[in-house]
Amino acid sequence: MTILDHAVIWHVYPLGATGAPIRDWQGTEGAQAHRLPRLINWLDYAVELGCDTLLLAPIFSSDSHGYDTLDYFRIDPRLGDEEDFLALADACRDRGINLLLDGVFNHVSINHPMVADNGPIKRDDAGQPVGWEGHGDLVELDHSDPRTVDLVAEVMEYWLARGIAGWRLDVAYAVPVAFWAAVTDRVRQNYPNVLFLGEIIHGDYLGLINDGHLDTVTQYELWKAIWSSIKEVNFWELAHAIGRHDEFIAGGHMQTFVGNHDVDRIASVVGDAGAAVAATILLTLPGVPSIYYGDEQAFRGAKAEGFATDDPLRPALPEYPNQLAEQGGWMHDLHRELIGMRRRHGWLTRARVEALEKTNETLHYAVTENEHRLDVRISLAPEVSVELTFDDGESLRHSW
Repeated sequence: MTILDHAVIWHVYPLGATGAPIRDWQGTEGAQAHRLPRLINWLDYAVELGCDTLLLAPIFSSDSHGYDTLDYFRIDPRLGDEEDFLALADACRDRGINLLLDGVFNHVSINHPMVADNGPIKRDDAGQPVGWEGHGDLVELDHSDPRTVDLVAEVMEYWLARGIAGWRLDVAYAVPVAFWAAVTDRVRQNYPNVLFLGEIIHGDYLGLINDGHLDTVTQYELWKAIWSSIKEVNFWELAHAIGRHDEFIAGGHMQTFVGNHDVDRIASVVGDAGAAVAATILLTLPGVPSIYYGDEQAFRGAKAEGFATDDPLRPALPEYPNQLAEQGGWMHDLHRELIGMRRRHGWLTRARVEALEKTNETLHYAVTENEHRLDVRISLAPEVSVELTFDDGESLRHSW
């Protein structure tokens, strides 16, 4: 058995969640602070929600949003230092929480010392660093350079030695699969149980797992179908995506989600009732579900404009969970109920799924594994409702 056989992930963006400044913070009084330990206050909340895995967005030294790394071996000074990290890692271990870190190994900040020191940076014919997707402040690593394999493996093992369970690999789809295979194979020699989660939006999901030697990848196809089907009242789209999802699940673990640090909050897209339906779908389908912090409280947030485009998606949390507004309590209760049912039926992770009946407004799908079965019926009209029935007699029905 691996982590993925039972994982329910709580995904947090630490710079935002702890209220750290994002841009133009260097030299600003109070910008550097020991903020990371604030997340310790939220670990019991995550456990009570039903999550056993904490996925942290970038925590390493960076220029601004964390995806522009300056030093892979240093905690971002806006979050604190390595002692703060070790305190968080210890607190996770004490609670049985698996800790995953976000590794941005496709690109670094243009201000990373490697750029000026002739490090393994991709360069054009004129010798200039190659920017990533038009971002002048980000430059690509040269994944054909053996030094890059050495660097990434060293970084991974450094933090694995300090208590983490694995890595999310940012924009894994943009990196050659042979590079991932070389790195993961090397790291597994010393850490055979390490978990690798690859980010992929479009492309060959199972190819990245099989050829890149990863354990799981982000199921963006399903994410899109969930919110779009609810918003457009078109469950035919979700039924088709469920068929595709079943094919993917047969070949490997899929990380499923309805929200993350890069997309509009589900409640902002489909409303509260729609977000409740989305949570039900997420937590009843096969896969490794990930809850983006605040979605379990019906947080709102949509992309903005300019340099601050993602800020509304990455808000600060209060210092303690009991300081949350009461309005999101019902969504929190729903998530606890659904995750609890999932915990009691652990076979859901690697089950098969089939859409049985569908109209624009209604969908019935069955999730099965050997003798086990779950029937899920969803309606968007004339009322918004969900009905779950397990073969062991456990059931649930809600309407909004």
